Amino acid sequence: MLTLLINGTVINNEGQLNEVEVKIENNKIVEIGQNLDQTNCELIDVKGNLISAGFIDVHVHLREPGGEHKETIETGSYSAAKGGFTTIAAMPNTRPVPDCVEQMNKLQTRIQETAHVNVLPYASITIRELGEELVDMEGLKNAGAFAFTDDGVGVQSAAMMLQAMKKAASINMPIVAHCEENTLINKGSVHEGVFSKENGLNGIPAVCESVHIARDVLLAEAAECHYHVCHISTKESVRVVRDAKRAGIKVTAEVTPHHLLLCDEDIPGLDPNYKMNPPLRGKADRAALIEGLLDGTIDFIATDHAPHTADEKNEGMLLAPFGIVGLETAFPLLYTHFVETGKITLQQLIEFLTVKPAETFSLDRGSLEVGAVADITIIDLKEEQEINPETFLSKGRNTPFAGWNCKGWPVMTLVNGKIAWEKGSVLV
Repeated sequence: MLTLLINGTVINNEGQLNEVEVKIENNKIVEIGQNLDQTNCELIDVKGNLISAGFIDVHVHLREPGGEHKETIETGSYSAAKGGFTTIAAMPNTRPVPDCVEQMNKLQTRIQETAHVNVLPYASITIRELGEELVDMEGLKNAGAFAFTDDGVGVQSAAMMLQAMKKAASINMPIVAHCEENTLINKGSVHEGVFSKENGLNGIPAVCESVHIARDVLLAEAAECHYHVCHISTKESVRVVRDAKRAGIKVTAEVTPHHLLLCDEDIPGLDPNYKMNPPLRGKADRAALIEGLLDGTIDFIATDHAPHTADEKNEGMLLAPFGIVGLETAFPLLYTHFVETGKITLQQLIEFLTVKPAETFSLDRGSLEVGAVADITIIDLKEEQEINPETFLSKGRNTPFAGWNCKGWPVMTLVNGKIAWEKGSVLV
């Protein structure tokens, strides 16, 4: 079976858009060029739009099993396809937690039955993410675990984290960390800064995150482990990661679109759609994140897609759960506010969403070249529309970006050479 994408464009190494055709055979890209032979090909006219390697997001909450009222593997992966993501990694803070081979096998079966994109399941570091007993890492790796994390909570015991890192290093697997020192959380719901003071709320101090990262990079050095920092949010954390990289420690980090775009002073009131963990930090933190992304301290962008129901989010700033959705808005937000404004190039943005996460986790995805898997995203860079949560394919509507006008919307996503989503399609 041959498929030929015609009338597309790709971005070259000089940042210029060139006309191109892409031929796909089964699930692989077999030819890229112009005026390709169309014999026996199914033609897909992409109408002058950008052809990119499919986006990769290694930080997504699909909620299944146990939280199907918020999201399922089916709805979350379809939401990913709409956002241009062809590979996503699902966090393990589900119920039950994938902390044993039996649960991992059940999860893999559910993924195979219902996922619309490539879904890579994390396993937890500790049993039930309680930080008390290490999982069977070797068994879980053999069962298909993507990496290990207790995301949603930080591993509080340094001894447990060191034990986990040594074991992970011995089987060549990364440790991925939500960094939060529990004794410093201060029962906060927002960042300890301008907004918390003006509204009389307990704030989560920046050091709550950075001190945890500082501990972990030294543990990673001792264990010779690949240590990856989830959703980095403070200027001190960026400094710690930068210094650790200079010291030769194998540490990588991701940043979310919302931490790049917003700070605590942007929160308009007691709106739980601005409540996430880590919280929106201060202006200086936001500037440091952008600087860290541009100088290579931060390796790539991940969404931390975290759907909740409207009823849960309506509990108010103090009681509502942390988290916002992000899969369907990531590229248009970043393109509009970073590429269109000249802060980064289109080529850089594409790399932050494709090549960089693939390189970090040694994935055989994220490239648009002959021989690569045909995971492809088609983007209309000229399309402009307002973000409307009611149009999301995710079950979650919790976003602080409702009403924002953005350009650059994905219009088609192919996974393994087949159309996983295209503009106007409906989940049935």
